[in-house]
Amino acid sequence: QVQLVESGGGLVQAGGSLRLSCAASGRTFSSYTMGWFRQAPGKERDFVAAITWSTGNTYYPNSVKGRVTISRDNPKNTVNLQMNSLKPEDTAIYYCAARPGVVKTFAYLYDYWGQGTQVTVSS
Repeated sequence: QVQLVESGGGLVQAGGSLRLSCAASGRTFSSYTMGWFRQAPGKERDFVAAITWSTGNTYYPNSVKGRVTISRDNPKNTVNLQMNSLKPEDTAIYYCAARPGVVKTFAYLYDYWGQGTQVTVSS
């Protein structure tokens, strides 16, 4: 049974940084893409970053490129999201997700989801 457990959210001032982590368990993820999405109240779930577990290739939308870094820690089976220069509009629940195969940026194409972690950026 696949489990994804996020941690690291919290309250931070604008301009600050946060590091989110996703602990993955229940199977081998070597052929998987791991993604981070976020959802603000009343909005759709948006793509934030993705990484292919086997190659470590990373993907970002223009909205966060240069401020966000996704990485994986193979021995610990975790995927991390480092977020810098945070803005109030980054406030959302952040979700870790997994799918077999190549990177996709649409949430509905991901098979497994964590419970989410709240990130709040104050102005």
